[in-house]
Amino acid sequence: MKAVVSATLAVLALSATSVFAADIVGDAAAGKSKNAMCIGCHSIPGYQASFPEVHKVPMIAGQNAAYIGAALHAYKKGDRKHPTMRGIADTLNDQDIADLAAYYAAEAGQPAGVPETPAAPDAKTAELLTKGGCVACHGVNFNKPVDGSYPKIAGQHADFLYVALKAYKTEKNPQVGRNNAIMAATAKNFSNDELKTLAKYIGSLPGDLKTVPQSRFR
Repeated sequence: MKAVVSATLAVLALSATSVFAADIVGDAAAGKSKNAMCIGCHSIPGYQASFPEVHKVPMIAGQNAAYIGAALHAYKKGDRKHPTMRGIADTLNDQDIADLAAYYAAEAGQPAGVPETPAAPDAKTAELLTKGGCVACHGVNFNKPVDGSYPKIAGQHADFLYVALKAYKTEKNPQVGRNNAIMAATAKNFSNDELKTLAKYIGSLPGDLKTVPQSRFR
């Protein structure tokens, strides 16, 4: 059964990557000139959003380019429901998305060297991680996903991870929610308190993700 699940995940990952890449090569230098709408939130350390609830804006510097691209396409398509991000994504064409993805993937600079094996969680958290099969996609240290179309999540803001996980459980809401069959099926197996426990542990781990301040806003 595990082999079947792993094979299915691999096929889905490859499918997502091929759909969003579409033979378009991202240019990080070009992306730097296109990020004016991004820096007001993602380049301010500790900046907090207030929708759908108060939480820190996610760190995206050092994130996988394929994942950033897939996320922006999902906002544009409406598979991720968030009015601000949908409005921004709607202004971007495929080349813009590829360029921004390349820029943010490289913005964090050289990876600091994250331990291959993270600090062991407590028994309750370990049980939840096993139940969710989290390492199957995000890697043992949650910083090396099995495919670039999956996100690095180690060290991401715990409050953001919690809000994101809850979004996969949200249905029939025109402004909140994330449509992803795998993540929805996973998240719905947990109570919100359990999701918060998972988010707190994963957010406590070292990772490549950073917020890189801009020298100026434009």
